[in-house]
Amino acid sequence: MARQPLLFAAGLGVLALCAALSLALGSRSIPLSTVLDALSGTAQGGDADVVTGLRVPRTVIALTVGAALGAAGAVAQGVTRNPLASPTTLGINAGASFAVVFAIFTLHLTHPLQFVWFAVAGAAGAAVLAYGMARRGGDLDPIRLALGGTVLTAVLASWTSALMLASRRTLDEARFWLAGSVSGRSLEVLYQVLPLIAVGVLLALLVSPALNALALGDETAQALGVPVARIRVVGGLAVVLLAAGSVAVAGPVAFIGLAAPHLVRPLLGNDHRLLVPGCLIAGPVLLLSADVLGRLLVRPSEIEVGIVTAFLGAPLLAVLARKVAR
Repeated sequence: MARQPLLFAAGLGVLALCAALSLALGSRSIPLSTVLDALSGTAQGGDADVVTGLRVPRTVIALTVGAALGAAGAVAQGVTRNPLASPTTLGINAGASFAVVFAIFTLHLTHPLQFVWFAVAGAAGAAVLAYGMARRGGDLDPIRLALGGTVLTAVLASWTSALMLASRRTLDEARFWLAGSVSGRSLEVLYQVLPLIAVGVLLALLVSPALNALALGDETAQALGVPVARIRVVGGLAVVLLAAGSVAVAGPVAFIGLAAPHLVRPLLGNDHRLLVPGCLIAGPVLLLSADVLGRLLVRPSEIEVGIVTAFLGAPLLAVLARKVAR
């Protein structure tokens, strides 16, 4: 047990380092001393304006979205008893994306602040559909859930593409957002969804002890006095709120929710009381690292963070699928 506080402290240290790199690195590098001066208000103009006006909002958004996606992945895997579950593989991100593109297509929306509740509705609808397809009798089949989520993602992605091809205006409005990015986003958008993410994190932490019992199977969990149906509803609601809030701010960033729990488990074990808080740290570390990498690979231009995570996450998904099959 003495090892766990040290691991959390080390994780927070790595997170602080990633945040510092996010503030210092970009199309041009800024010395950390200048970053500190800008944050303290002792420096103004030039590099200081870049730090406070562009990189601070970008870093704060990456921290929040990464934490939300990491926690969502941990809860999704615990609720479904499926190590491949995440907001992406369950179709939740695809549902939120389709709803936003549909709203742009039909209602001519142009600003991320207008997308929020459509993202929530789309994420909730996709979660209900995926859960419905996975029901077998009175239990939840993890394999059917993974297959159903994959099919749902493919269908919704094709519908989303159809809407974008049918309207050049929709394509122009949605394509940057659909790539998944934490750049060019204002803190005003984050403030709009922050209550959703905060409630989602709270529900994830509250439900985490019961997820340990769910891992033993529904019948065993019920014998231990765990209200299985209620826990699944609360856990599913947490995943929907976290995923919808993240997609509304940054677009559909893939694989953070899948990778974070698998990064944390070898260090902290399978106890969800530790796993969920650990993913609140691992998620931002992964997202900030991917964002910094995207800035450095093609300087002075940059690659959107959603493209970087998809490129790195696809091999990870293949490795995890092979491991699960064994």
